[in-house]
Amino acid sequence: MKRRHWVDPLPPASRNSMMTSLNHSDTVGTDLTDRERQVLEAVVRTYVDTAEPAGSRTVSSVFDLGVSAATIRNTMSDLEEKGYLFHPHTSAGRVPTDRAYRFFVDRLMEPHEPSIRERIRLEEEIERSGSFAVEQLVRHATRAMSLISNELGVAVAPRINEANLDRLELIKVSSSKVLLVATIRGGLVRTVYADLPVEIDEETLLTVTRALNERLAGLSFTEIRRSLPDRLRDSVSSKVGSDLMNVFVQSGSELFDIQALDDTSLHLGPTSVLAGQPEFESGEQLKGLIQLTERRDLLAQTVGSRRHGGRLRITIGEENDSTALSDFTLVTAEYHVGDLKGVIGVIGPTRMPYEKVVTIVDYTSTLVTRILAP
Repeated sequence: MKRRHWVDPLPPASRNSMMTSLNHSDTVGTDLTDRERQVLEAVVRTYVDTAEPAGSRTVSSVFDLGVSAATIRNTMSDLEEKGYLFHPHTSAGRVPTDRAYRFFVDRLMEPHEPSIRERIRLEEEIERSGSFAVEQLVRHATRAMSLISNELGVAVAPRINEANLDRLELIKVSSSKVLLVATIRGGLVRTVYADLPVEIDEETLLTVTRALNERLAGLSFTEIRRSLPDRLRDSVSSKVGSDLMNVFVQSGSELFDIQALDDTSLHLGPTSVLAGQPEFESGEQLKGLIQLTERRDLLAQTVGSRRHGGRLRITIGEENDSTALSDFTLVTAEYHVGDLKGVIGVIGPTRMPYEKVVTIVDYTSTLVTRILAP
């Protein structure tokens, strides 16, 4: 195996500009000596590459650290005491803790641009959607990220409570039910079923649709819910039309609460890309992965409520708010649809090739935003 020569990390000002767009912890790693930093990076890189606990002999043979295997072993013991490494009972080697990955991401990682092949594959996969509809395009982007990164792609549609309604359409699906189709400025579409009090003829349905658009188009969904009764009062003259309009008046807070953080707003890539990783070789671990992907409401809420401040966000293991994600890393970024913001990224084991993944997520979010630009 080719020996790797140690190179000290570049100063922050000269590292890849990607690093300026990542959320950082200012305290992790301040207790480490230069040698401990070198050994820790070697252990992290070894474990990420091999999925096997890293021993001092392996680190010594692969990385040219200028010290003996015995010195590396002692340094690894020190790192374990400081909470950066963990010693599995079944192995003589050690594995990184969440704290180690955090230090690696914040201080040692050197992201690089996706390869031309990766960029082309991303663009081709997104183009297969054959549509500029937001949901379809984001779904294909999520799948593309999964296939290229070998992590689970995840995306959540933009929050739209403050978005403006473009138009409404009522579609009769049965004698007792109508489909409310709301088109939001920026290209998003949301649908809600509403029960009818009486059978409605097509002409009345058109009249009510026209009145709804005249009174509500251009308003935000928050404004609509707040002022719906006043805006729809006396909007239709016929008895049947008034009965239908009363449905919207009485149920408006529910019908127009088209919040995007439910499970229908969540897009997941193929789970199979994660199922093949060493972390999920046992039946119990695979079961846990499947259970996680089935909790779509939890994932939608967790991913959709993340705050980015214009940066990539990485949460590792127990940094995640939900205990269901304590064995996983989330790497996410925002994408934009006009003035609206959605979230796109990947979920994977904490043993993740961070330098590759963060660039794929960053590039994909930028690509989706560019395609969806007005």
